[in-house]
Amino acid sequence: MKVNRMKRNRWIGIWMMVFPLLLMSCENYLDITPDGQRKRDQLLSTSEGIEDALYGVYATLRDASLYGTELSFSSIEIMAQYLECPGNDEVSALLQYRYSDTRVQSVFEGVWTKMYNNISNVNSVLTCDLVKNATEYPYSIYRGEALGLRALMHFDLLRLFTEQITQNPSASGIPYATEFSLHTPDFISAAEVYDRIIADLLEAETLLADEDQYKNTTSFMTDRQIHFNLYAVQATLDRVYLTKGDKENALKYALKVINNSGYSLSDKTEVNGDLAGILSTKETIFGVYYANFYSVVSPLLQKTTSFSSLDPRSDIMDFYDADVTGLDYRASAYFTATSDGSAAAYRLSKLTDVYELQNIASKLPSDKILGINMIRMPEMYYIAAECLLDKDYDEAVRLFNEVLTHRGLEELSNWPAPPNKLTQDAINAERYREFIGEGQTFFNMKRQNLSISSVDGKTVIKPSNKVYVVPIPDIEYDYRK
Repeated sequence: MKVNRMKRNRWIGIWMMVFPLLLMSCENYLDITPDGQRKRDQLLSTSEGIEDALYGVYATLRDASLYGTELSFSSIEIMAQYLECPGNDEVSALLQYRYSDTRVQSVFEGVWTKMYNNISNVNSVLTCDLVKNATEYPYSIYRGEALGLRALMHFDLLRLFTEQITQNPSASGIPYATEFSLHTPDFISAAEVYDRIIADLLEAETLLADEDQYKNTTSFMTDRQIHFNLYAVQATLDRVYLTKGDKENALKYALKVINNSGYSLSDKTEVNGDLAGILSTKETIFGVYYANFYSVVSPLLQKTTSFSSLDPRSDIMDFYDADVTGLDYRASAYFTATSDGSAAAYRLSKLTDVYELQNIASKLPSDKILGINMIRMPEMYYIAAECLLDKDYDEAVRLFNEVLTHRGLEELSNWPAPPNKLTQDAINAERYREFIGEGQTFFNMKRQNLSISSVDGKTVIKPSNKVYVVPIPDIEYDYRK
């Protein structure tokens, strides 16, 4: 598998150098001149060229403006009030949701432009002759992955830059880009964006339905965790339906993944190091391969350099110790106590590759994939439990207890009262413990319009659009003038 990944990385590097030249003219616009079109068509006229293009899309997902930093363990987690950096003005602005701050604007301008750039990349694949009407292998696989990726990227833009649709059904949306073109699509309503996201995902589900029979037949069909596979599509449908407020379909897709994917929950004794710069073998439904993730994570999370490193909130251990029964193995797996006199009591070590940290990278087991965990199994259990809460309480408790016991905690009925009854608050608290550093908590709180406990543990931040809706960057409107 390592040989395949090395080969894949070589082609990613080539594609990342060539593809932007096809995308951008000297005026930084899409190059759709006849000559540029011919070059693009030539590159996408073979399976190998299409695969290289898709590898380039996956590689861009790990950009610092996207899931390589800002949308995984940095800005989006600061906004969830997990992390702080005293003396850092940009972090302070994020903690206070001062989206007008020029430094914060720069962060989200990067998110917006890089994501739409990558959507354009994936649209280049989707509109090439071999893929645009594909129904048979291997082109059906390429199309399915590309549609899923397009939906995922639009969904994260939607839930970051627009109002929550269950709070405002007539909320404004974003452009939904479907063409490799100079033309910028019009803004459409949030409801219309949801319809298009779901349509892309449902088509992707159909196209990828038989992918298992082709596993390991080619390099592209190995390591399906780092491809937008069938179960990644279904898990994303699960997220989308829940966020949209359609709990019936959210439950349907959560159970599909739980019952059919072959992924499971890691045991409590496996939690330590399970996500430390690697994809969880048992739990990760989809992740982004990133061999150099350690070099990004370590300076910001592991080290204690003033004005740059991110410290967990000072009361972070209270979330793992208070009002629970049992030993939560995540507390020691996700955090390291400091002993160097630092003001921070703990470091968030959940994502730090321990093999790199100990200078023994060569000893990393060959079956481990370096990278960023994007969708994991515990989320499917939380969503199913939430959707069953008012429908089948006993089954909701059973699913919720599955995660608790796999993390070292006792079943909910053995907890102190309260909270030994399953409630939405209990599910949210469990989510908060599980997903630190993974970029999901802010969106979960936004979905429910929750108040937020500030990083100082003293202030309650009331929900509002000023908190939960990041303004669309001015550059988008400037471009349209």
